[in-house]
Amino acid sequence: MSDLVTLADIERAAAGVAGAVLRTPLVPFPGADPELLVKAESLQPIGAFKLRGARAVIGALPEEVRARGVVAHSSGNHAQAVAYTAREFGVRAVLVIPHTAPAVKVDACAALGAEIVYVEPTLEARAGTAAQLADAHGFTLVPPFDHPGVIAGQGTVGLEIVQDRPDAQVVLVPVGGGGLISGVAAAVKALNPAARVIGVEPELAADARDSLRAGHPVGWPAEDTGRTIADALRVQRVGDLTFAHIREHVDAIVTVTDDEIRGAMRRLAREARLIAEPGGAVATAAYLYRRAELPEARTYVSVLSGGNADPALFAEVLR
Repeated sequence: MSDLVTLADIERAAAGVAGAVLRTPLVPFPGADPELLVKAESLQPIGAFKLRGARAVIGALPEEVRARGVVAHSSGNHAQAVAYTAREFGVRAVLVIPHTAPAVKVDACAALGAEIVYVEPTLEARAGTAAQLADAHGFTLVPPFDHPGVIAGQGTVGLEIVQDRPDAQVVLVPVGGGGLISGVAAAVKALNPAARVIGVEPELAADARDSLRAGHPVGWPAEDTGRTIADALRVQRVGDLTFAHIREHVDAIVTVTDDEIRGAMRRLAREARLIAEPGGAVATAAYLYRRAELPEARTYVSVLSGGNADPALFAEVLR
């Protein structure tokens, strides 16, 4: 499809975000056989990969447009990324956040100087409120996932993976709205077509799996996706643009249970010394607990997409 993000788009995004985002390491998971390398996006300044897409979009805006401010809707990590980038450029950021978002993420946004608007935890409430604010105040809307610039920015994760380990055969990627896996898959498949890209999501929020099976985006009710511990992956449906990328580039989507997510969080902390929030741990959980459902390989990479875990939850998981 001509409207899909290309390797050239991702390489442009990489040039745009260079110096503003961390080139994160591939951390070997101790004792893993076959080899597992963890792409530690938890080490980004805001603790999650979302900084890449937000910085790519906001950084590319004409200066006079950027000066009018930005608005975004998010359950936390994208909001932090937009707030961090807006502060870098000295512009106003207004964030539309569901009232169910973890306090640790909301507090981080406020500390970065952003204005918070709370809404109900539905995609309609989030997107509708953000669009109204953009129209009323002239803000630029920075979508959380369904935007070519955001996808290209997130795709820099995949670019780095293949540059650092061109022999990686299976790349495991969390799926929420689909921006991360869209960009990663576009980059990986362009540079190493033989590699397999597998999406991972919670069993309790498996809309992307259902969408891939159905051949079109399938939505889940907010009360259903709200059951999973993985707050970052409670998106009710993938975007139209992200679904087009998933259908074109992603080999399969597997699911993990909330208990498996907790187990992966615990093992990442104790064995790899990496902090993962629940949504950030799902890809590693697939390797640890669902390897029979994955393609065979000598080298796996799991994207640890974020480390902004609620402290009380993290303490409970470690116990």
